[in-house]
Amino acid sequence: MLPTTTYSPQRQNNGSLSPRDAARHTAGAKRYKYLRRLLHFRQMDFEFAMWQMLYLFMSPQRVYRNFHYRKQTKDQWARDDPAFLVLLSIWLCVSTVGFGLVLDMGVLETLKLLLWVVFIDCIGVGLLVSTIMWIVTNKYLMKYQNKDYDVEWGYAFDVHLNAFYPLLVILHFLQLFFINHIVVISSDWFLGYFVGNTLWLIAIGYYIYITFLGYSALPFLKNTGILLYPFALLGLLYVLSISLGWNFTKGLCWFYKYRVQ
Repeated sequence: MLPTTTYSPQRQNNGSLSPRDAARHTAGAKRYKYLRRLLHFRQMDFEFAMWQMLYLFMSPQRVYRNFHYRKQTKDQWARDDPAFLVLLSIWLCVSTVGFGLVLDMGVLETLKLLLWVVFIDCIGVGLLVSTIMWIVTNKYLMKYQNKDYDVEWGYAFDVHLNAFYPLLVILHFLQLFFINHIVVISSDWFLGYFVGNTLWLIAIGYYIYITFLGYSALPFLKNTGILLYPFALLGLLYVLSISLGWNFTKGLCWFYKYRVQ
């Protein structure tokens, strides 16, 4: 989907945005527009959000190319349509119910787990990670300091959601079929924790890579390659886990059960 027009904000003689455009592009104005659309399902483009979810696995670069188009047409990097967040929330609810069934939880326990996963694991951790990345990128990775060029907090949150979705599908959906069946990855035998830890490696690797793509897509950032450095620690942790018999999936199942007690 290519843009048909390009938005060109009016600027004053000193190069800053005009008062009218500045008011339209404040964080408060963007947040109000986003939350307002969250209450109107008919205004959300769920088909396009599903396209993005598909290409986050097949070609995540194409997803971030669309963010460039949004910048050209609407003069903002962050999503103005909450459809992606709504679909992600549905995925999260369905997969968490699946975890409840696999771990033999009751209705009340599954509901408590769902509340934990949605409000702590997804939203709470997402707000924390997005805020940290927003501060770090604006303070240390900017090519030049200018109030008209900065990483929007909403964009940082979108990058987290993009990276979180493949991780969710792998660890909260695909892994469900292996916990008690096929290779039983929640057990202590080698094949079990090898398959389970490999899924964790792929999921976290996806998160790191898609996060890197998100910030490297911004033309005013520099040295974004440092966001790939955690791959070294991830590889080392994976080798240690296989050598020492650590079972991350078993630990996750225990943690989920502990939460709802």
